[in-house]
Amino acid sequence: MPRRRREPVETVEYRDGEGNVLRLRSSLSPRTVRKLSRPPRKDAASSEDVWARRNEMLFEYLAVSWEISGLPLDDQKMLIGRYRMADSGEKQWVRETIDRHVQEHIPELT
Repeated sequence: MPRRRREPVETVEYRDGEGNVLRLRSSLSPRTVRKLSRPPRKDAASSEDVWARRNEMLFEYLAVSWEISGLPLDDQKMLIGRYRMADSGEKQWVRETIDRHVQEHIPELT
Protein backbone atom coordinates (compact mmCIF):
# COMPACT_ATOMS: atom_id res chain seq x y z
CA MET A 1 0.00 0.00 0.00
CA PRO A 2 1.50 3.38 -0.92
CA ARG A 3 2.36 5.80 1.85
CA ARG A 4 0.12 8.78 2.36
CA ARG A 5 1.71 12.02 1.20
CA ARG A 6 2.02 14.57 3.94
CA GLU A 7 1.56 18.24 3.42
CA PRO A 8 4.75 20.21 4.04
CA VAL A 9 4.78 21.67 7.53
CA GLU A 10 4.96 25.38 8.14
CA THR A 11 8.20 26.28 9.89
CA VAL A 12 9.95 29.20 11.51
CA GLU A 13 13.74 29.71 11.29
CA TYR A 14 15.89 30.86 14.19
CA ARG A 15 19.56 31.85 13.80
CA ASP A 16 22.10 31.83 16.60
CA GLY A 17 25.09 34.16 16.92
CA GLU A 18 27.28 31.80 14.89
CA GLY A 19 24.89 31.59 11.94
CA ASN A 20 23.50 28.14 12.75
CA VAL A 21 19.84 27.75 11.80
CA LEU A 22 17.18 25.84 13.75
CA ARG A 23 13.86 25.33 11.94
CA LEU A 24 10.86 24.58 14.16
CA ARG A 25 7.29 23.57 13.29
CA SER A 26 4.90 26.45 13.79
CA SER A 27 2.13 24.17 15.08
CA LEU A 28 1.46 20.76 16.59
CA SER A 29 -1.61 18.55 16.43
CA PRO A 30 -4.06 18.75 19.34
CA ARG A 31 -3.17 15.15 20.23
CA THR A 32 0.54 16.02 20.48
CA VAL A 33 -0.23 19.10 22.58
CA ARG A 34 -2.26 16.92 24.97
CA LYS A 35 0.57 14.41 25.17
CA LEU A 36 3.14 17.11 25.98
CA SER A 37 0.81 18.74 28.51
CA ARG A 38 0.31 15.61 30.60
CA PRO A 39 1.72 15.78 34.13
CA PRO A 40 4.84 13.68 34.73
CA ARG A 41 4.48 10.11 35.90
CA LYS A 42 4.80 9.55 39.61
CA ASP A 43 7.76 7.20 39.13
CA ALA A 44 9.92 9.89 37.50
CA ALA A 45 13.40 9.85 39.00
CA SER A 46 13.62 13.54 39.84
CA SER A 47 12.27 16.92 38.81
CA GLU A 48 15.49 17.46 36.82
CA ASP A 49 14.84 14.25 34.87
CA VAL A 50 11.27 15.36 34.16
CA TRP A 51 12.48 18.80 33.01
CA ALA A 52 15.21 17.32 30.77
CA ARG A 53 12.83 14.78 29.22
CA ARG A 54 10.21 17.44 28.49
CA ASN A 55 12.82 19.63 26.79
CA GLU A 56 13.98 16.68 24.72
CA MET A 57 10.42 15.81 23.74
CA LEU A 58 9.72 19.40 22.71
CA PHE A 59 12.85 19.35 20.56
CA GLU A 60 11.82 16.00 19.02
CA TYR A 61 8.35 17.21 18.09
CA LEU A 62 9.26 20.73 16.98
CA ALA A 63 12.65 20.48 15.25
CA VAL A 64 12.44 20.02 11.49
CA SER A 65 16.08 20.78 10.71
CA TRP A 66 19.19 22.20 12.31
CA GLU A 67 22.03 23.55 10.21
CA ILE A 68 25.27 23.65 12.19
CA SER A 69 28.47 25.01 10.63
CA GLY A 70 26.91 24.68 7.17
CA LEU A 71 25.94 21.02 7.72
CA PRO A 72 22.15 20.59 7.48
CA LEU A 73 20.54 17.88 9.60
CA ASP A 74 16.93 16.93 8.86
CA ASP A 75 16.71 13.26 9.81
CA GLN A 76 14.87 12.89 13.14
CA LYS A 77 17.35 10.39 14.57
CA MET A 78 20.29 12.58 13.60
CA LEU A 79 18.59 15.67 15.03
CA ILE A 80 17.92 14.15 18.44
CA GLY A 81 21.39 12.59 18.50
CA ARG A 82 22.96 15.97 17.76
CA TYR A 83 20.82 17.64 20.42
CA ARG A 84 21.97 15.07 22.98
CA MET A 85 25.61 15.73 22.03
CA ALA A 86 25.25 19.53 22.13
CA ASP A 87 27.36 21.43 24.61
CA SER A 88 25.67 23.38 27.41
CA GLY A 89 25.70 26.65 25.45
CA GLU A 90 24.01 25.08 22.43
CA LYS A 91 21.41 23.36 24.61
CA GLN A 92 20.68 26.59 26.43
CA TRP A 93 20.19 28.46 23.14
CA VAL A 94 17.90 25.69 21.82
CA ARG A 95 15.86 25.65 25.06
CA GLU A 96 15.46 29.44 25.08
CA THR A 97 14.57 29.44 21.38
CA ILE A 98 11.97 26.71 21.84
CA ASP A 99 10.52 28.53 24.87
CA ARG A 100 10.09 31.74 22.85
CA HIS A 101 8.73 29.78 19.90
CA VAL A 102 6.15 27.95 22.03
CA GLN A 103 5.00 31.19 23.69
CA GLU A 104 4.48 32.80 20.29
CA HIS A 105 3.18 29.93 18.16
CA ILE A 106 1.83 27.23 20.50
CA PRO A 107 0.72 29.09 23.66
CA GLU A 108 -1.47 26.20 24.81
CA LEU A 109 1.78 24.39 25.78
CA THR A 110 2.94 27.08 28.22
